[in-house]
Amino acid sequence: MPTNSTRLIEDLIVSAHRLTRVAAQLTGSTTPASVWRTLSILTTDGSLRVGDLARASRVTQPTMTKLVQHLAEEEYVYRIAEVEDSRAWLIAISPKGTTALEDWRKQLAEALTPMFSDLTDDETTILEKAVAILQVHTSTKRKAA
Repeated sequence: MPTNSTRLIEDLIVSAHRLTRVAAQLTGSTTPASVWRTLSILTTDGSLRVGDLARASRVTQPTMTKLVQHLAEEEYVYRIAEVEDSRAWLIAISPKGTTALEDWRKQLAEALTPMFSDLTDDETTILEKAVAILQVHTSTKRKAA
């Protein structure tokens, strides 16, 4: 039987996914979510091999290879020769990719702002605390138990 904590986390995940979907729909953007997810992973985790990036994004390696090729053509990512294995490459986010991701996140926030215009000061404080808690518990430096 799920604990109250487990139910809370489940509700949080469902609400966060819904929030992201609603925001993305409101922007009218046709850019696939996989683009933003990949750039976000590279921002938080740093440079990764294609296979590691595919695992982090939960897609197949061939799918990630195609996505990385597209992102490289857009100059959102670039390849770095792997020092320890001359056959391998690391994928890194470029300054243009970082700017695009930041702009996308701003668009999402701006799209949702009207939905939250009636928050009280107390509700705003609660959300600020929730964000801080989530940042601590989802840090890439923190390993899942």
